[in-house]
This record gives sequence, structure tokens and C-alpha cells, in this order.
Amino acid sequence: MMKSFIKLMWFPLLLATLVPAIWHQQPYILSMFTDALTIGALALAWAMLGNLGGMVSFGHSAFFGTGAYISSMLAMNSGMPVLLSMLCGGLAAALTTLLMLPTLRLKGTYFALAILAYSQIFRVLAMQLEGITGGSAGLSGIPTLPVVMGFALNSKLGVYYVILALLTLFLLIYTVLARSDYGLALKAMHDSEAATQVVGVNSLLLKALVLLLSAFMTGLVGAFNAHHMNFLEPDYAFNASWVIVPIIAAIFGGFRSLNGPLVGALVVYLTDQLLFKVLFPTGNLMILGGLLVAIILISPRGLLPLLHSAQRRFYRAKA
Repeated sequence: MMKSFIKLMWFPLLLATLVPAIWHQQPYILSMFTDALTIGALALAWAMLGNLGGMVSFGHSAFFGTGAYISSMLAMNSGMPVLLSMLCGGLAAALTTLLMLPTLRLKGTYFALAILAYSQIFRVLAMQLEGITGGSAGLSGIPTLPVVMGFALNSKLGVYYVILALLTLFLLIYTVLARSDYGLALKAMHDSEAATQVVGVNSLLLKALVLLLSAFMTGLVGAFNAHHMNFLEPDYAFNASWVIVPIIAAIFGGFRSLNGPLVGALVVYLTDQLLFKVLFPTGNLMILGGLLVAIILISPRGLLPLLHSAQRRFYRAKA
């Protein structure tokens, strides 16, 4: 049990100690890590849906934007404490999956495109409901994260620890889910949906539950981001980049492994922001795309499985 826990938590614990110890006096670098962990948390939520549920989503920005808007409006209009409003934002994002239940009967590309349409509908709604959301002008002055026991969660170090805590929570949820009977049923359904239906498994219910959980996680990250940025507008909240970049990160790191999306987010985002953007300001995305193609050709399962394979070969050669 302890061995499994250490195997799962070693990377988040490393990030919790190493990054602040080295870069605590460099706010820009800390901000880069905070943004990378935000992408990592979104990548993990997306990968859980794809790996366990076998569903590819191009519309997770719908959950991100919903969580961001609901949390912001609750904190601004009702005076609700920010941490509680973030939780409500995540729950609201989860509830939106009820509107998407008809799409669960679709498969593959059809499901991906249908859920993408929902994200565009939500973006248009946020622009049209001007009296509530501020319309295209958006919301400004969104309350920041609070001070808890004398520690400012809205400081550079504070927001880093908050998103790291959320990501660690997501890892635990993912692990518990994957090892439960529910997770086993999902994997069986992924291998053969028809076979699981024959033995009485309700595949639609399983898909709905994993979509709901993935939406909750994504909405929670959206709420965190809104209170971190203190500003929100529809084109930002429902932007396709909240889907595309996490997908690239998850595939690059290895979306079928637990830490793969996190490793992918750190490598992809930090390399792009701190190296490619500096060296090639106008062509950095092309290089990023080339890097993704290269890793897919070399190791279709992603970077982390490639490193594990190389490590095993090294120890066998050494023995």
C-alpha cells in the first residue's frame, strides 16, 4: 500500500519541494510552473475520460468556462467565500453533463464533434447573457484566492501550491477510480462495449459517470484560473486552447499512464515558453507540433512509457 502511494505521489512531492526551493525568488518561473500545472490538471481530466471511458472529447472548454463563470459570479454577486465558490463552479460544470447525455450514444469522432458543439453553444450563451456574465466585455475584479492561516494563496507561491494540490487530488481520484470495480467495468467496456452489455453492465451510465467526474475536475481548474487571473471573458473562458494544449500534453507524456499527462504538460509547456518562444517567436507552435509528431513516431504510448522502457533495458544490461 505504502509502496503504491510513494510510486504515485513521488512526482507531485518532488514538485512541491524542489520548485519552491530553487525558484521561490523568481516570480516569472513560478508563474510558468503554475501555468504548466494548470495544463497538467486539465490533461489529467481529459486523459481519464479517454483512458477509462474510451471517449475522446474536443469540448472540455465548455466545462472549463462554466466552472470559471459560475465560481466568479457566486463570489462577486453573493459574497460566497472563494474556495467554496470554486467547489460550486466544479459542481456546476459536472451538472452541464446532464445536457450532454444524448451524445453518449455517439461513438468516436461523432461524440467528439458533438461535445465540441456544446462548448461553442456555451460560449455564445456567455456572450448573449450580458446582464449576468458581462457579455463580450466579460467580468473584471473577480475576487482573488484568500489568505488561509496567514498564508496568502493569491501570492505567486500560493497559487502554485493551490494548483499542485488540485492536481494531486485528481491523481488520487483517478487512481481510486481505476482500481475500483467501477474502473474495471469501464476498462472492460472500453475493450468490448457489446460484451459488457451482454452481462448486464449499463454502459451509458458508466460513460455518464466518468464524463461527470472529468467535467467536475475541469470546471474546478477553470474556477481556479478565474480567481487567479481576476478577469474573465467568453473568448478566453471557452477558448479551444483549453482543450488542444492539454490533449497535446497528455498524448506527449503518455495519456494511459497516471503521471504521463503531468510530465507531458511540464515538458511541452515549459519547453515552448522558455525555449521555443525565445528562439523562434513566430514559429514556436510549428516546432511544438513537430516535437509531438516525433514522439508519436518514436513511442506511440508517449514519453513516460518510453523512459520506463529505457530504464528497464538499462537495468537488464547492467545485470
